[in-house]
Amino acid sequence: MKKFRRVIDGLTTSSPVNPGGSPACGSAAGTPSTAPTPRELEIQETLMSEHFQICKTVRHGFPYQPTALAFDPVQKILAIGSRSGGVRLLGRPGVDCHCQHESGAAVLQLQFLINEGALVTACADDTLHLWNLRQRRPAILHSLKFNRERITFCHLPFQSKWLYVGTERGNTHIVNIESFVLSGYVIMWNKAIELSTKTHPGPVVHLSDSPKDEGKLLIGFESGTIVMWDLRAKRADFRIYYDEAIHSVSWHHEGRQFMCSHSDGSLSMWNLRNTAKPFQVTFPHGKTQRDGRKESCKPILKVEYKTSRNSSEAFVVFSGGLSYDKAGRRPTLTIMHGKAITVLEMDYPIVDFIVLCDTPYLNEVQEPYAVVVLLEKDFVVVDLTQSNFPIFENPYPMDVHESPVTCTAYFADCPPDIIPILYSIGAKHKKTGYSHKEWPVSGGTWTVGSQTYPEIIITGHADGSIKFWDATAITLQMLYKLKTSKVFEKPKTGDVGRSAELVEEDPYAIQMISWCPQSRIFCVVGISAHVILYRFSKHDANTTITSLEVRLQCEMEDVISPSDTENTPCFSDPSGHSPQPQPPSPRSNTPDSVRDSIPCLKVKDRMIRMPPGYQAELVVQLLWIDGEPPQQITSLDLNSAYGLLALGNCNGLAVVDYLQKTILLCMSTLELYGSADPFQRLTRSPRKNRQSTSDFCMRGLSSFYSDSKKRIRTSYQSLTELSDNQVSLDLERSKSPTSDHVNGHCTSPTSQPCPTGRARVPGGSEGPRLARRGPGRPPFRKAQSAACMEVSLPVSSLTEESRENSFSRSRSSSVSSIDRETKEAVTTLQFAESYGRKSDALPMPCLWVGTSLGLVLIIPLSIPLDEQERQEDPITLAPTGTVLMLKGSVLRFGFLDCGGAVINSPYEVWRDQHAPDDPDRPRKRKLVNFSPSSSQEASGDGHLAVVCSEKQAKVFFMPSQACLYVHNITESSFVLRADVVSVCNSVCLACFCANGHIMTLSLPSLRPLLDVSYLPLTDMRIARTFCFTNGGQALYLCSPTEIQRITYSQEMCDNLQEMLGELFTPIETPEAQNRGFLKGFFSGNAQTFDREELFGEAAAGKASRSLAQHIPGQGGMEGMKAAAGGVVGELARARIALDERGQRLGELEERTALMMTSAETFSKHAHELMLKCKDKKWYQF
Repeated sequence: MKKFRRVIDGLTTSSPVNPGGSPACGSAAGTPSTAPTPRELEIQETLMSEHFQICKTVRHGFPYQPTALAFDPVQKILAIGSRSGGVRLLGRPGVDCHCQHESGAAVLQLQFLINEGALVTACADDTLHLWNLRQRRPAILHSLKFNRERITFCHLPFQSKWLYVGTERGNTHIVNIESFVLSGYVIMWNKAIELSTKTHPGPVVHLSDSPKDEGKLLIGFESGTIVMWDLRAKRADFRIYYDEAIHSVSWHHEGRQFMCSHSDGSLSMWNLRNTAKPFQVTFPHGKTQRDGRKESCKPILKVEYKTSRNSSEAFVVFSGGLSYDKAGRRPTLTIMHGKAITVLEMDYPIVDFIVLCDTPYLNEVQEPYAVVVLLEKDFVVVDLTQSNFPIFENPYPMDVHESPVTCTAYFADCPPDIIPILYSIGAKHKKTGYSHKEWPVSGGTWTVGSQTYPEIIITGHADGSIKFWDATAITLQMLYKLKTSKVFEKPKTGDVGRSAELVEEDPYAIQMISWCPQSRIFCVVGISAHVILYRFSKHDANTTITSLEVRLQCEMEDVISPSDTENTPCFSDPSGHSPQPQPPSPRSNTPDSVRDSIPCLKVKDRMIRMPPGYQAELVVQLLWIDGEPPQQITSLDLNSAYGLLALGNCNGLAVVDYLQKTILLCMSTLELYGSADPFQRLTRSPRKNRQSTSDFCMRGLSSFYSDSKKRIRTSYQSLTELSDNQVSLDLERSKSPTSDHVNGHCTSPTSQPCPTGRARVPGGSEGPRLARRGPGRPPFRKAQSAACMEVSLPVSSLTEESRENSFSRSRSSSVSSIDRETKEAVTTLQFAESYGRKSDALPMPCLWVGTSLGLVLIIPLSIPLDEQERQEDPITLAPTGTVLMLKGSVLRFGFLDCGGAVINSPYEVWRDQHAPDDPDRPRKRKLVNFSPSSSQEASGDGHLAVVCSEKQAKVFFMPSQACLYVHNITESSFVLRADVVSVCNSVCLACFCANGHIMTLSLPSLRPLLDVSYLPLTDMRIARTFCFTNGGQALYLCSPTEIQRITYSQEMCDNLQEMLGELFTPIETPEAQNRGFLKGFFSGNAQTFDREELFGEAAAGKASRSLAQHIPGQGGMEGMKAAAGGVVGELARARIALDERGQRLGELEERTALMMTSAETFSKHAHELMLKCKDKKWYQF
């Protein structure tokens, strides 16, 4: 605990001077102040470096680019491997674990050690890994790297410690699971096939032991060759040569026949009594043509052949096999049960599937009950016990990517009643028709931890939908879905001309979210330069949506005249109507040459029935101006207590009163400064008249939406390229963070299109489009929309050097006036109770405005206190010219009192406007933290303002505006996200930089507490979706389909083990069925087969050291990370044995206690019977 003390004299500040040469505080910070300021500021800071640690907590969503699937039928745990080397382990709801191979190689195959708490993964780098699942965070115990052969297939028999590994050369190796070393026993391909065969059989595509005799191994080669290998005799029992390539093989449980799937769409059945030819060949989806031949079909990639007790007919489940003649058909899973054939169409290609059975023994009747189908972008479980084959309702949040995620928001410690309310309303819209049986993947155990509080994650999507998720206790469950597109009219198909281009594929894509949990007011920003304000209600309502249209324009080239009213500030008049002229409808066939004052979308202007939940109340749209589309909205804030909504972009600022439905302020950024503008900006000569051709005027909107469509629609493609293409990312990161170029445009959050970006071929398709854009109107970058964040702004084209030099030299030189643009974007906004002027004695409602040039403006607001006056009287606001200055674009504001605690923004307590009227309890606005004199004692002391930009952070004392502390966060990079968050009953400033560093700074002294290079390679997706929240938590979109949650709190890292679920639970392995004497005698005794005698070192010898390399795991059992070599394996096995022994002792103790209780009961009853019969004669019984 450290105590900081600052003495403020009101004339100068004691903050250190910025080493870069710029002043440490704003231009007004050193001037005398007449405001009452304390002579001594005393704040105790409790946060230390020991309170912080970076740790991943849980990953939600569908595994991106899945490749493999496995299931443990006893533990009922499911594993999914991915192309990036990740493994997701799923059990009952709450049991969800993500593991990652350090190499990042794709997972080819997964094999559970059934009921052993272990998993074997085979990766594309020809490495086998053994994972220990008996701990909450699985770790690798052993690895085996093949040096000379490539792994193609693996098979692990039930209750065996020997793993069969097939390779691309056609050889089969055997690995000891316990020691993870190769056996000297090898089945070479040239010994498996006949010597007379002249061609190589191809890679091994299938390995399985016979259900009838475990000493027989069935080997399938890609070319169509099948070999039954006798492991004892070391020779082939029989060989099958088929014309078609083999994809998979499946046994009948009796071990007398098996089924193969082939590349021509056929299924072949083979009997071991006659292997000369198949006794049955079927084309399930191939019809017989007129010439008698079967039509060509697609390959059947996998088949499973399962038997059932209740039916003499077996289940045959396979994927693929459709005919080629029907183009455009969706991928299918076919279920054949007797003569009935059911074809299930899937939305995405099938990666793999597994039929779930009751027994783990292959030589028993399988009794299938479900099919787990892994698709490229979905996960489906089909119920086989019902004739219509319904699917199970998925309890996991696998539909995060139902529409590409474009932005995220994370709220911790929400009001406790908000989650049940959202869930109750969202449950009314759930789909029906699911199977009524319990979810079959029910393994593991999970309990809610002791430290839980309500958490909500909100995701915005490309189709304009909003999803609310319950994220309490590291789980994720869908609560409520909102579709913002219902606010607008659908485009008419009969529109003539090019007006249909006004609505492209994703015109409703969400860019920004603002939510007040206390008042339940919700606001979204769309890509079509629109803002929608929602209010929450438990009742349905029939209302009309108010639409306000804002003409936000900033043209430095134009001469502002008194008649040019469209550029003057727009204040609301007492009548409550907007001063904007009524524009024509966007659907009207207006000539393209005069397309002006038209919004991009048309709001429904009729009475609309709105269901319970969030109901749209107001839509604010920016208008087309002189044939050019509106610029994207870059900043947004709302305050329910004030009833105000503020939005800004690279043209300026607009403030809307959503209670009176009026526009209060509409100004360019330059006009906000007035005479206090710290820069001397030179106007340019009037530009030339624009071309009047319709094609040229429409190209602006066409390019606007075509670029936005690329950015939104290619969330799976362009963003994937950015994340997966290491070369392009390395190229980007090797350049200056504020002068990078991708496709000729700047990629810095505070950069404009550079001169090189405009140097395009004039005759090219993009030439006129780029030429049309003035300063501050860059073409949208590809992939910007996939989670657009507040700092990705089309703003000034100042380079880093010029922006830093702007603090030390004037812009009035002719060189700087040529090199620099004059446009300035509004990058962040926040309403707060603060001081608009130095002379203010009490705080008042203010709007803090941050710009891309590092300037901060404070706009005081005059808001009536009486509720009736608030609904009728206009609100007055006027910029005071107050300017604070930082390096880099301003990202975040925060406010602390003189004790160092966070000052929360005022808010209105939620009230249901559509609830039935109660005469005894009239509905009135109840405001919290809103009153200029509500805390006279505290308000007279002033407060601290925390301002963070992409380069530095500063703490100002208000109202004197003295800069108390300054800290340069980064020199070589820039901050992407910054938030003032609560951690360990204190506050700090959390920052995420473009170079992947996560930093925390103490408040108010800005001491560095944490600086960790968490993400060595940051892509656009992570940069635009990263967000902090209270409690030391954060999240980001780690792939187009997955949300990664992390913590930077040491306390949560320590409690994480308690919050995670247990993957392994001790369960007795089911006993094998007694097959009977005669059945066992005639079918052969498979129990006498001892693999140790064949594959052990004593019998088979040692394998070549050059063939494979054993790599000890770095993370064995918990607490054994420092052990070395073979000791790790021995200690791990000893620990596992001790755990099992302890579990068995516990079970034995329970059984003993039950026996003692039973004996006591028996003794009691015997004694009672003796007393009853003691005096009876023998003839009385």
